[in-house]
Amino acid sequence: MDERSDRVGKWWKVVRGLLLLVLLLGLVYRAKFSPLLVAGHRLERGEIVAEVMGTGTLEARVKSTISARISGLLSNVLVDQGDRVEKGDLLVELDDAVLLQQVEIAKADIAAKEASIVRLVTDKNRAVAVLKQATRLLERMQKAIESGSVSQTDLDKSNEMFAIAQAGLGRAEAAITEGQKALVTAEETLRYHRVALDNTKVTAPFDGLVVRRQRDPGDIVLPGSAILTLVSTEELWVSAWVDETEMNQVKPGQEARVIFRSVAEQPFRGKVARLGRETDRETREFVVDVSVVKKPVNWAVGQRAEVYIEAGRKASVLLLPANYLQWRKGLAGVFTATDGRAVWNLVKLGLRNDDFYEVVEGVKEGDDLIIPSKLKQRLEGGQRIKVK
Repeated sequence: MDERSDRVGKWWKVVRGLLLLVLLLGLVYRAKFSPLLVAGHRLERGEIVAEVMGTGTLEARVKSTISARISGLLSNVLVDQGDRVEKGDLLVELDDAVLLQQVEIAKADIAAKEASIVRLVTDKNRAVAVLKQATRLLERMQKAIESGSVSQTDLDKSNEMFAIAQAGLGRAEAAITEGQKALVTAEETLRYHRVALDNTKVTAPFDGLVVRRQRDPGDIVLPGSAILTLVSTEELWVSAWVDETEMNQVKPGQEARVIFRSVAEQPFRGKVARLGRETDRETREFVVDVSVVKKPVNWAVGQRAEVYIEAGRKASVLLLPANYLQWRKGLAGVFTATDGRAVWNLVKLGLRNDDFYEVVEGVKEGDDLIIPSKLKQRLEGGQRIKVK
């Protein structure tokens, strides 16, 4: 009984082994020789627009940080974020009480200097009169000394009086000169205080939009410290970063599509305004400024956007879907279906965009392109296929 059980057990082991071998051979055969399920696409002609893509932010070509030229107490901010202003509009006022007082003091000083000059001119006129009198007296004494009617002592006194009169006139003229210099200084001081007073009022340097307000009344501001940020809405552009490999494809004046993330479903027309001349050494990208011809209803400086710059356009070319292109050993090609088998075809490419390539050589219109229906599968030339 035991021997029989052993024979039966050994027999079942052999049977199971044979079954496993048959199953394994079937799987191998199926994997190697059964058709691979593929997806197909018929090659057709159409228009292709080659685009260079970049990501950046919306910026204003002309922008200004509104600040005061002098330090002081901020008394009034007349605009807020989102307000439109025109050139010359009053934006900011600083407390001007001290400067007004200084202007009045400078005016009073000028008036005092002018009155002093009037007095000095009177003194000069008096000195001129004294000199004339001393001159006439000296002339009489010189004539009288010849006739012997006066003494030498009298003549000496006349000479002394003449010299004193001359010195008096010189002092009067010097005093007037000093007074005029003091008046010029006082006038410059008044101009200085008036300029400082004018600087308490800050006006818009150009027509634009206030995009940021940094200070409020009561703040102490210093020269150059930001109070408002003003941008011109005449020209807004997206400063986009583009890979340096696309540099030869981009030039000023090219048309572009601008996609704002706030309205991703609606492209806006743009045009390349200028190219950056410095590449980021880390990302290997350079800046392309794309002017936005038409903006969204709601926009904000600094918002993200993608630009698609038109680098070329062709009509009636063979359009190869990007996902059908295969790379083998650095060569571009596609698989086509012929008599139930995959055929490898080297291709020459032309323009491209995110979705399609232009095929210049290698396949023809109407060819059936194929790719594996599963991402991890791999096609080989001559392999049996089945188009789903």
